[in-house]
Amino acid sequence: MWVRSLTIGLGMCLVVGACTQATATDSARNDGAASQTAAPPTTDDVSASPSTTEAYETTTTASTTTTTTTEPGLDVYDPLCVVEVAPGDSIGAVVTERADELVTVASVQAENGISGDLIVPGQLLDVCVDNGLDDITGEQRLERNAAIVAAENFATVGTQQRQLNALLTPYGYPEMPVDGASGSVTQRALCATRLAMGFPVSRSDMAAGSDEEQFMLAMFLLPIPPNTATDGRWVLIDLTCQVMFVGEGQNLVFVFPTSTGEAEHETRLQERSRAFRFDPALDNGGWHNSSSYPVAEDNPLNGNMYKPIYFDNGQAIHGANSVPTSPQSKGCARLRPQHQDALVAWLGLAGVGGPVGSGSINATVTVRGEYVFG
Repeated sequence: MWVRSLTIGLGMCLVVGACTQATATDSARNDGAASQTAAPPTTDDVSASPSTTEAYETTTTASTTTTTTTEPGLDVYDPLCVVEVAPGDSIGAVVTERADELVTVASVQAENGISGDLIVPGQLLDVCVDNGLDDITGEQRLERNAAIVAAENFATVGTQQRQLNALLTPYGYPEMPVDGASGSVTQRALCATRLAMGFPVSRSDMAAGSDEEQFMLAMFLLPIPPNTATDGRWVLIDLTCQVMFVGEGQNLVFVFPTSTGEAEHETRLQERSRAFRFDPALDNGGWHNSSSYPVAEDNPLNGNMYKPIYFDNGQAIHGANSVPTSPQSKGCARLRPQHQDALVAWLGLAGVGGPVGSGSINATVTVRGEYVFG
């Protein structure tokens, strides 16, 4: 917008003309016209009278400068990996904000050496878990995050337990819980599988990704342990694993957990001893009191025997109500009563009317391995 000046102020100068003093009104200079309206001049419009000046309405916007003050970050090795606890915070809330599947309450506790849930305002938490560093100080961690390792082991053991069940239960071996927790039950099954595969026999845990684990996970059928005499009906008792393999020729029939002789009463090592006597103990529901360790009633801690099959003087394969994962008998190889029944039936002895000898049993017994007593 603009309006033509009615008078030209004193001292006003045009850029393209000399400074002049206005002495007449606009009507006198323009032959009596009362007023005129004109468009704003352009840079090409240089014909305007040097004695006139046009004033224009303009708008000026004031600029505003905003200053932002940033508080200094945490004085730690890696601020992106460290959280300062605020009032009302919990480890669970810190974990939720992190949105990382590796960052759990347990892994944050392990990373920061916290045994409980208590955290306090101002406390620093390292939330980049299992990266090999203390992100508060920058120091290298010498051990992995214990919670992460435990979770990995849990998954590894669970996978192994499922495969062990698949390999062993077709042969009568009791199914174990798939709970991801390695213990003596899982370790006995691992030992039995190592024995069958021909790997070094031990009850130790099986490392994830190891050659033996890959071999085991690829198997569809449990083999007979190497160097087993497989002519006729045979029984192989392994003291290291505390397991019993039973078969006929090249056919594996049973794999049972067993408990052999405790320290100073060890089950004797032998190769292909003939089973020489079976006692069905019909007068006592199958339970036979040992002549060396008699009891008034079944007491599996000192050797009361269910349907014993003798193979080495007083040592026998027999049923018992307790078959722990370690040797706890007085020299015999214990089986669970239902496993002893299955063995007796397979040998064709379930219907005998009394004790019978080796000709009726027709099986050999081999005892190998060594149990290391702690």
